[in-house]
Amino acid sequence: MQIDLSSKRVIVTGASRGIGRAIARAFAAEGARVAICARTSADVEAAAEDLKARGASAVIAQSVDVTDTEGVKQFVEHVAQSWGGVDVLINNAGQGRGGNLETLTPEQILEHANILQMGHFRFVQAVVPHMRKQRWGRIIEINALAGVVPTPDGIPSVVNRAACVAMSKSLGMSLAKDNILVNTLNMGWIDTGQWDRHYREMPAGCTREEFDQMVLKVVPIGRFGKPEDVAGMTLFLSSDYASFISAASIDIAGGMGGQIAYYPTLKRDFYEAVKARGEAVVEQ
Repeated sequence: MQIDLSSKRVIVTGASRGIGRAIARAFAAEGARVAICARTSADVEAAAEDLKARGASAVIAQSVDVTDTEGVKQFVEHVAQSWGGVDVLINNAGQGRGGNLETLTPEQILEHANILQMGHFRFVQAVVPHMRKQRWGRIIEINALAGVVPTPDGIPSVVNRAACVAMSKSLGMSLAKDNILVNTLNMGWIDTGQWDRHYREMPAGCTREEFDQMVLKVVPIGRFGKPEDVAGMTLFLSSDYASFISAASIDIAGGMGGQIAYYPTLKRDFYEAVKARGEAVVEQ
């Protein structure tokens, strides 16, 4: 099966690192024109040079604050005017946020929603008029498994990711008549470096091998995902092979589903077991 995306004009948000950068690299390797944005100018510029070296036929890179409606519109307009339209939007910007009933304020949840839910909405609202003109578009929402399988902690991520998944499904139904297909990819444990931080939160005396074994007990495939595992699906959904897929919710999670709800308990029990071996706790 040959997927030819060399003519596509693609926007990837949050593309300076991690999953977003891997996705942008995948499109660049296909020879697509790739527009990227993130918050930090230096990081975006470095990513742009990398994409050019990897085969992108053209690159636009800009610092964009996803909470700035006018800034988002201006970026999308610049891309559309430069390339005559937009074919693919990868809505990746936005991070997880922890917290529970005792530690959070309503304002913190709303702040996260403005970045995540509304950040995704702003970009969709900006690209859809261009896609409607050409009667062709693909919008892929990068979400998290916690949005479809609630966990007992991390309320902002659970609530706001669930809203993003619901929005993607709704848009996937309402925009399909214009040949604009919208789908959501829900991430499990994709290793972009954050698991190094989680390991450092463990008590002294815990080896990385022990930690990984504990974490991966709830992942049926038995390993962390890689950003490239996500990128491949975005290429497929952006191609004509996926022309009858819209409003779909696809988990990129190595078979993990409801098992994710057991992880907080598993982590706490593991933490206490390591402490019980008589080791001092590492300072946070």
